[in-house]
This record gives sequence, structure tokens and C-alpha cells, in this order.
Amino acid sequence: MSADRVTIVEQNLDRQLAELTESARLLAADQPLRPGSSLTAARARDLFEDMVLSRTIDIAARALKARGEGFYTISSAGHELNATLGALLRPTDPCLLHYRSGALFASRLRQIPGSTPSWDVLLSLTASAEDPASGGRHKVWGSRGAWIPPQTSTIASHLPKAVGMAFAIGRARRLEVRAGLPLLKGLPKDSIVMCSFGDASSNHATALSGINAARWGKRRGNPMPVLFVCEDNKRGISVETPSRWVQDTWDSRRHLHFFDARGEVDEVWDTVELAIRTCRQQREPVFLRLDSIRLWGHAGSDVESAYRSLKEIEHTESRDPILAASRRLTEVGAATPAQLKQIVASTRARVTASMEEATQRPKLTDVDEILRPLAPVEPELWQASATRAIAEKDRREVFGRRLPEEEASSTRRTLAARINQALHDEMLRHPEMVLFGEDVGRKGGVYGVSQHLQERFGQARCFDTLLDETTILGVAQGAAQVGLLPILEIQYLAYLHNAIDQLRGEACSTSYFSNGAFQNPMVVRIAGLGYQKGFGGHFHNDNSIGALREIPGLAMACPARGDDAVRMLRGAVAMASESGRVVTFLEPIALYHERDLYADGDEKWLCDYPAPNGSAAAALLPGEVGVYNPEASDVLIISYANGLRMSLRAARRLEAEIGKRARVMDLRWLNPLPHEALRKHAEECGRVLVVDECRATGAGVADAIIAALAEAGFVGRMKSVRGLDCYIPLADAANLIMLSEEQIYAAAMEVSA
Repeated sequence: MSADRVTIVEQNLDRQLAELTESARLLAADQPLRPGSSLTAARARDLFEDMVLSRTIDIAARALKARGEGFYTISSAGHELNATLGALLRPTDPCLLHYRSGALFASRLRQIPGSTPSWDVLLSLTASAEDPASGGRHKVWGSRGAWIPPQTSTIASHLPKAVGMAFAIGRARRLEVRAGLPLLKGLPKDSIVMCSFGDASSNHATALSGINAARWGKRRGNPMPVLFVCEDNKRGISVETPSRWVQDTWDSRRHLHFFDARGEVDEVWDTVELAIRTCRQQREPVFLRLDSIRLWGHAGSDVESAYRSLKEIEHTESRDPILAASRRLTEVGAATPAQLKQIVASTRARVTASMEEATQRPKLTDVDEILRPLAPVEPELWQASATRAIAEKDRREVFGRRLPEEEASSTRRTLAARINQALHDEMLRHPEMVLFGEDVGRKGGVYGVSQHLQERFGQARCFDTLLDETTILGVAQGAAQVGLLPILEIQYLAYLHNAIDQLRGEACSTSYFSNGAFQNPMVVRIAGLGYQKGFGGHFHNDNSIGALREIPGLAMACPARGDDAVRMLRGAVAMASESGRVVTFLEPIALYHERDLYADGDEKWLCDYPAPNGSAAAALLPGEVGVYNPEASDVLIISYANGLRMSLRAARRLEAEIGKRARVMDLRWLNPLPHEALRKHAEECGRVLVVDECRATGAGVADAIIAALAEAGFVGRMKSVRGLDCYIPLADAANLIMLSEEQIYAAAMEVSA
């Protein structure tokens, strides 16, 4: 029935065009359709052509799917009035698009000389390697020249980053004045950010987070030029949206302008124009409801007749926006029926020809090429960036008369203190860097890690956000895409999980689905792991990193010591700034203020500050492990974070009590794992113990390490010790759940026997 309905919709248009009569008075090209409107006859005909182009491509998509040569059938049919947005917004207004924004895409690219929207979309539908948006990796709307970052958002997961982009446009302007260099990527100061989404996805928590964050930002006095466009077709797949749900939900909200675009094409045009003008001039969030219908079901596989009657379907088809536009244009004299017929015929012929050619274009056939834009590996660039000199004058102005590396040995400092000093240095090295999160500003972080940063660099560069991890991660992406370098803080590892799709589905996929044209350079600082002496329960003692490790392209650093943290942070920031990488920097809370290693008062966990002196040793990159007791070979103990400290204690006891000497390796980087170093040291020692403080099942790295060694042909003895599969309770009960030093010692004895 779906194919029949597509044909019927085409026939309805052809029949109407044949029956339309020419108006007695034809408008000149520059005359408006009605007094007071800016929609002229010429622009209206262009708009009609873009609407027809979108519809024709949707029909082609289903034909290609039927032939096994097309791979995407979610259409824009019924949403074509979004072409008004594409025509009225500027090419320098970033647009984050709903998957039904085909006509908007066509009218937007009309503003870009030499663009070929139909050809571009057909290459995407056929998964051609020549697709200019994603290189054949996915069907997405995308264009670097038209400022349309590709994405696969289906649940309005792009709204938070649209808010971040709008916020960052104003913030970057403030930083440009201070830094004395351009930071924004070619966006004028009055740019606005538009994001479109459906009525069903407007109910999603991520959408609510984004709109709430925009209102919160406005209430706090920040410019927030973001235009939320809800393309309301009153249905989510088969589930009907209640009547007036969108209007009743978002109209009359404080700190949010609301517009309802409906009616004839020129009426919709005028409302859209007013919404854009309000957003641009007032620099405030605007919610625009765009009245739409949905033709043919959710996608090609959705049999609409299973949940809608034929009468309902036919009523929807009678409200086809292309039918309405053709009637309106001929009625007011903006076009003749012959002109509209010619537009339809030529558009269909153009798409048909392009469709046949697109099926012949090359596909992705090389694994390396498929992976190329996912996570660029450029260690030479990273090393050069991470060790780039910082003016001593600027450093002394920030740190005072004595620099961190000039402190006396009697003032060696903790992990938290060294990270704080490294953040100061990186803020100096990168004037585009901004640091934000909850409590990081005036308070200086829950654990004091960001102390004095706001005081020394100002609120424009170090600021507090509202309590919402989805917003924090979304703002980071938006800021990154317009030219800033975000270093954000997630206050506790457990708090990340409610927002992790902002990393998994959005931040880490951007470079991949845009073929490297758009990136999200950012470092996500996360306080986490356990061993806080029974304090806080599982929300503050979360020993699971599995959800992070499975994200394609996400790098993950996890320092245990202050000196390593400094050098790894430099490497992480360089990876973000030079290659657009998304890097997580997991900081073990229990080690933040730890001073001792073997005995109370020995202060062997304190360290000196590695000077940013340009030497290769000033930074640590993925693959560079830490090795303790390198001459020992009875057993190799592999660990990280809290496990490293416990392993060193167990190794000392092992030698003292049974004379076995353990080499201890600190992984430092948990993604990618340092497989080359692991194989080398495992072969040299012949026996391996993996100490993984995370929960046993899929939460840490032990299974990956043992599997990799086994697959590489390592034949020595291997064993792992891990935490229990349980949430961490309070008080002393926590010690029975988490991995203990005694367990490490016993396992080391067993594997080295």
C-alpha cells in the first residue's frame, strides 16, 4: 500500500496542476504575494522548486530501496514548508537538522553558488564514497560550506549542542578581544543557530534539557541566539501527538519566544521571518512550531495502514503542502500553471538522471578509509603541540614569583594540586580554551582541582553551568564546533551515565559522519573510581568504565600520579586541539589528596611538577606506559589508578616475604590500550597478573588485556583480580566489594609460583 500511496500523491499533484487556471493578474518577479510580505513571486517559485525537489528525491529514495540500490527511506514528504527556513536563514547561521529537513537543505544550498543538492543527497542515499556529507558512511544532511554539521540525531539529541553553539558564539567574541586573535570559524557576530526536530522527539529528555538550558542561560543574562524549530506533524511513528500538545507545552514559557507558523506559504514565510528576526536581534531563544503533515508513514518499512484508516490517510494527503503552495502561487499570480508544470517536469527529469548516475558511483571498499575520520592518530602533531613553549612572563603572572617546577623538594604536591597547575598552564598555552562544569568556578571544584582558575582567567573562560550533564556535554560540542577548546568537568563518573549518548551518539560520531569536515575537540574531565574510605556510596564511588571504553574513537586517559597527570593532560589537550579528538580524562578521587605510598607519612605519592620546557618528556601520549621495577621479571603486574598504588604495595610485600620480584606497569591510557608495550613486558616476564579495580563483568579492562595477550600467542600464566559485580555500599562494607591489596598479593603469589 505504501508504494500505491506514493503514486497517488504524485498523481494528485499532476491532476491539480492540470486543473489550475491562470490568474488574471500576474505578479512581477519582485512583487510580493500579498502586501507587507517579503515573499516575492520569484522567491516563491524558487521555494516551490525546492519543495518539489525534496519530494522527488523522497520518491527516488523509495525506488532505489526497491531496487536494492538505496539505503534510506525516511522522507521529508509533508514537511516541505521547512524550505522557508533554508531560504531565510543565512549560510552563516549554523543549522542542525531534523531528518525530515530535505526541502530546507535544498533551499539552503540554493544560497551557495555551484551547489548541487539533489546530486549530493542521491550520493548519500546510495552510500557512495563520493557523498560530500559523510563520504558514504551514513545518510545525513551536511555541508561544510553551508554550515550544516552532519548528525544522526533521531531523538532531538542535537538540541544541547545547538544551545552550546549559540552560547559559544557570544562567548568566543569576548575571548577574541582578550586574546587578540580570531577564534570563531568564519561566523559573523549576529549569527544565530537553528535546530529542527519533530513533535514526538520534543518530549525526549535531551530536548527538554536543551530548551531548558537555553532558557536558563537567558535568565542568567547570556546571549542565547538559538532557534528551536519543531516540525509538528502530530505523530511519532504510529503514536499520535495529542491535539495542540506542542503549543500548550511551549507557548507562554518565560525566557522563550514562541511563534506558530501555519497557513498559506506566504503566511508561513512571514512567521518564520519574524521568528528569525526576533532571535537575531534580541539574541534570545525562540521556539518556532512549523505546522506539518507526514506522508507515507515513518519510513519505507512502516506500513501506515496498520494503524491509520484509509479515510485518515486520504485526509492527510489532501493537506499536501505542495498542493497548497501550487494553488496559492497560481491564485495570486506568482506563477502560471505552465511554469509550475515545467518546474515539476524538469525537477523529475533531473533527479531521475542523477539517480541512475549515483548508483554507478564508487562505494567504500577499504577498511582503512572507512575508519579514517573516526579518530585521527597524529602523534608528531600532538607531541609538538603539547610541548609548545609558554611565555615565562605569562606564567609568572599567573603562578606568582615562583613557578611550580621551581618549588623546593619539600613542597612536592598531590595529584589534585598538579592537575590544577597543569590546567593553568594549558589555559595559557591555548587562549581558545574554556573550562566549565558544575561548581568549577567560584568554588574551584568539589575537590579543589579548578581552584583560582576563574580568579586568574575570568568568568569568560572558567564558569559554572546548571546541574545537567547532558547540557554540559552538549555545550562543549557546540563550543568546539565554532572554534573554542572546551575542557569540561563531570563531577562524578556515575553522573555521566544519564548523559552518555552526548558522547556516544553525538560528540564521537561527528568527525566520522562528516568525513572529518566537522569535529568536536574537547577534553572531558571526570572524577571517579572508588576507595573513598566508605564515603558517598555508589554515586561517588563508581568503578565502571565499560560504557566509555565501547565508544568508537573515544580516547581515555587515567593518571594515578600527579606528575603523570600533568604530562597526560598536556597530551590530551594536544589530541583535542590538533586532531579534533574527544578525550576523557578520568581522575581517581581517592588519589586526589593522597600523600603516602608504603607507610603513613612517607609522602612517596607526592611528586614534582614536570616543567613545560619543550622536551619530549614533558608530555605523555597514548601507548606510553609507566614501568616500576623494570629489572624484575618474576611476574608482570598490570594496573592503573588506585590499582597501581595497591599493586606497588603488594609487589614490595611479595619481595620481602617470598623473594619474588614483580615488575609493575601503569597503563596510564585505557583507550587505546598499549598493546605493544603489554606484549613486550609480558614476554619478558612470562607471567601476568592484571589488577583491575572495576567491576568484574565488562566494566574495566582486564578481559580486553587478557584476550589480546592470548590472541597474540602469549603462552605464559595469566590471571586477573577484579572488583565484585555490585554497587559500592557505605562504610566498611565497601571494602568487601572492592578489590583489596590482600587479594592482589595472594594472586601475585599464585601466578608467580
